[in-house]
Amino acid sequence: MAQLTDDCFAFSGPLLRLDDMERLIRERILPVAENEHVPLHGARGRVVAQDVKAPVDLPPFDNSAVDGYAVQHADLQADKETKLAVSGRLTAGARANLAIKPGTAIRIFTGAAMPKGADTVFMQEDVTVEGDRVTVPKGLKLGANRRLAGEDVPAGAIVLPSGTVLEAQHIALAAALGLTEILVRRRLTVAIFSTGDEVVEPGSVRAGAAIYDSNRFLLTELLERLGAIVTDLGILADDPEKLSRKLTEAAASHDLIITSGGVSTGEADYVRDAVERIGKLVFWRVAIKPGRPVALGVIPTQSGQGAAFVGLPGNPVAVFVTFVRVVKPLLRRLSGARPDKLVPLPVRAAFAYKKKKDRREYVRVALKRAPDGEIEALKHPQDGAGILTSLTETDGLLEFPEDVTTIEPGARVGFLSYAALIG
Repeated sequence: MAQLTDDCFAFSGPLLRLDDMERLIRERILPVAENEHVPLHGARGRVVAQDVKAPVDLPPFDNSAVDGYAVQHADLQADKETKLAVSGRLTAGARANLAIKPGTAIRIFTGAAMPKGADTVFMQEDVTVEGDRVTVPKGLKLGANRRLAGEDVPAGAIVLPSGTVLEAQHIALAAALGLTEILVRRRLTVAIFSTGDEVVEPGSVRAGAAIYDSNRFLLTELLERLGAIVTDLGILADDPEKLSRKLTEAAASHDLIITSGGVSTGEADYVRDAVERIGKLVFWRVAIKPGRPVALGVIPTQSGQGAAFVGLPGNPVAVFVTFVRVVKPLLRRLSGARPDKLVPLPVRAAFAYKKKKDRREYVRVALKRAPDGEIEALKHPQDGAGILTSLTETDGLLEFPEDVTTIEPGARVGFLSYAALIG
């Protein structure tokens, strides 16, 4: 279980800014302690548990970067082309330990070990071959087209720092170094459920005032994309006692519990009361739109370790935004991953917008190329937090910082693609 205390989310201010939220998570949350070795195949998405050091140089020997001819640079004429006898041939993987003779060249292929004494390689398309002699042009620099042992990675260097989320390129690097497995953090376990008497399962009979539940499907896909093991607890009715019992049961075997709906201050929002019966809930009114009502807390367990709790709003767009900007940083910290580096890309706003000060706002936009070649962001015409098509018909979110209140057409704004937000 996650190592959580009942005050790890404590915050005394009226509204929590996103930067403060991320700082509190970094400072007060510890990653899960359990590790396991996993083979390279299947390691994508796992979090490196301790620094991985290179056991060997990469490349492990000096080799040719091209097909061509290996020479000694000292044999070359500085002001004219040079003719050299071809004294040997080396292919990639050949074990022959050739040494180059003065005044000669050796035919060599990409990846082949450099002959002893050779220090420069001419590309085959730049030379002229006549029988057993080759003519090379003037002007090639010493060391050209030669890859030195360890120039990519020297032996002993840290190649995969602790906290790295493994992707295909990381796994390829590990394989190139001869590794077969990596020590990683165990996967997080997350329980999810929706609340509300108005929410019903897709495919079931829907009464006139009911809606089909989409939030659990959204959360499951987002969580599994981040490597979590998800338990779907279904839809729970608005009953504080039943909610408390289900939360207690889920906390016993999960690192994190996520609910959607029922966490605002309305009379029919029961999740907050249910959590406070069994644990400690610090209601973070996060300074974010959409999605201000986000509840965070800890539900204690008999083992003495608590499960984290996050209560998200009920509207699906608010669920998405608060997940990628509130839940995801918490997940990464719990899993031992380094913080996200979300870098908004500059685009041009094609609309005017006004917002409140001291609140981070996210606006769904589609991108297009304007006649002058600039990339412009077009705001979706429907921006309600319940409009799911505003997510499917757009490319990402514009991020408007807390100190900004007015955006004029033509202004430079920061764009975050959905791929960057959920990856």
